[in-house]
Amino acid sequence: MEMTTTGWIVTAFAILFTGIAKSGFGGALGGLAIPFMALWLSPREALAVMLPILIAIDLFGIRAWRGKADWTDLKLLLPAALVGIAVGTLAFGVMSERMVKGAVGAIAVTFALDRLLRTGKPGSAASGPPPRHFAWLCGVGSGITSTLAHAGGPPVMVYLLSRRQPRETFVATSVFFFAVINLAKLPFYVGLGLFTRDTLIMSAMLLPLVPVGVGLGRHLLARIPERPFYLFATAGLGLSGVKLLWDGVMG
Repeated sequence: MEMTTTGWIVTAFAILFTGIAKSGFGGALGGLAIPFMALWLSPREALAVMLPILIAIDLFGIRAWRGKADWTDLKLLLPAALVGIAVGTLAFGVMSERMVKGAVGAIAVTFALDRLLRTGKPGSAASGPPPRHFAWLCGVGSGITSTLAHAGGPPVMVYLLSRRQPRETFVATSVFFFAVINLAKLPFYVGLGLFTRDTLIMSAMLLPLVPVGVGLGRHLLARIPERPFYLFATAGLGLSGVKLLWDGVMG
């Protein structure tokens, strides 16, 4: 593994942005670090470098958002996500990554456009939970795409945005969700032989950026009103969907 100075700078900014996105806005754009890192590293190396960093971001997030997550949602999403991780592991190297990204991207863009064009306020009070099968579909989809490309944000955000909860609950639920599934991916990544001495050293060198990104994300969240927050989160979902769709069609 060799990285140019430009590569290190771009990767550092990607790590900071990931911390901000995951701790302040629910993580829709948190998967953008992998495409940037893949300009200098192989996809497998980028995935291996990023997983310990994502786990560190999640652990900082858990400390910051303890007691604010919606466990009713998590009890629906997490078992489904674990199934998705198993499916993604079996499909690693077999299933077309382009096909998975394209499908998830199309769903994310469609949902984001629907949310942005609605007349109701995105941040209004939650009604009731969506159908159980919808939560399972989103959870499985997030587990699969997270395993294959650390791109599990859009599927779970489709579910969480449909809940229309307070922004702190939205972010905290996302943080706890990804903390569990990223830890669950560890043994599967070990079994796939993705970690090497070089990837672990690179992860360790980038870890000091994690608390900075998480702190910036919380700082921004505290200063954004409810409605602009949900508009931003929905727009972030749409942009991440466009990126995934582009990777699926043109990658």
